[in-house]
Amino acid sequence: MHPDLQHLIHLQALDNTAERLRRRIEEIPLAQQSLDARLAQRTASADAVKQRIAANQAARRDIDKDLSVVQTRLSKFKNQLMEVKTNKEYQAMQKEMAHAEEEVSAHETRMLERMEEGDGLAAELKTAEAALKTEQAVVAGERTKLEAERATDQHQLETTLAERARVVSQLSPDALATFQRIAHGRKGLAMAEARDGLCVVCHVRLRPQAFNEVRRNDQLIQCDSCSRILYYVPVPTPATPS
Repeated sequence: MHPDLQHLIHLQALDNTAERLRRRIEEIPLAQQSLDARLAQRTASADAVKQRIAANQAARRDIDKDLSVVQTRLSKFKNQLMEVKTNKEYQAMQKEMAHAEEEVSAHETRMLERMEEGDGLAAELKTAEAALKTEQAVVAGERTKLEAERATDQHQLETTLAERARVVSQLSPDALATFQRIAHGRKGLAMAEARDGLCVVCHVRLRPQAFNEVRRNDQLIQCDSCSRILYYVPVPTPATPS
């Protein structure tokens, strides 16, 4: 195989690897943001329950205040009942007491409802906090994994680029210039395998003479359609049974 062609095939493989590693490194911050969003969602769920608990407790304090006021008024009515002198005053006082007792009953019912709601919210908070704790552990593990992947990919990228520099140093200036020009115009893909008479990248059929020349791998030949540098991978010869 022509030395430049062999080096160009290697160079393309290195560029493909480097691009793949760069994409993976660039994707890590997005993955970390996704982890942050997951954790924020769990935290928000727990905080929402805490806010509902706070509202429940505030409502219970308000009910307790209202109940205390009515109970004080009812106690006052009971004391005044012993001092009334006429039947009309007695009936009026009894009516006020009945109304106050209805208010007490209503407040006590509301308090019971809020207490039952509070019990449910306490259980809901326990579940939400357990889910948050689990999510925190999972996110911490995934974050550690991402950091390890970033370090590994960065090391591989540096190794790949060092190898690329070595390969570039072995190329002729003309071959390197041709490769770089094509890669720039073809999204980084300057090389294409020729197989079964076709360019496997653009899928255009090669002229028979051109395909035969490509199969020799002894010169740089570009595809007439996509301009990529063509190379041929020989079909392995089946092993002869011993």
